Amino acid sequence: VQLQASGGGLVQAGGSLTLSCTASGSIFSFNVMGWYRQAPGKQRDMAATITSGGSTNYADSVKGRFTISRDNAKNTVYLQMNSLKPEDTAVYYCNGRSYKDTWGQGTQVTVSS
Repeated sequence: VQLQASGGGLVQAGGSLTLSCTASGSIFSFNVMGWYRQAPGKQRDMAATITSGGSTNYADSVKGRFTISRDNAKNTVYLQMNSLKPEDTAVYYCNGRSYKDTWGQGTQVTVSS
């Protein structure tokens, strides 16, 4: 199963974006799906995850601003990002975890001040 991420772009601080991650097969292939992000010169960190049962987990830095959700019928996971800050600027990667990690290509999110 492959993952295809989309939805990045340039937005002003305080704005919103929604990222989508669509799987080529069933997202139930993965126990957990999530969004990770990597800013220039920094390591890749978890932003939000969602289990096959719908339980969610967020990095402290995005709690209350980001919402991860899934549409099982569309084999798609979303990341709704509100109240964006310049420090949210990064390449965002979709991840699916089962017995191994599967990564989608990154999508750039740039938040201007």
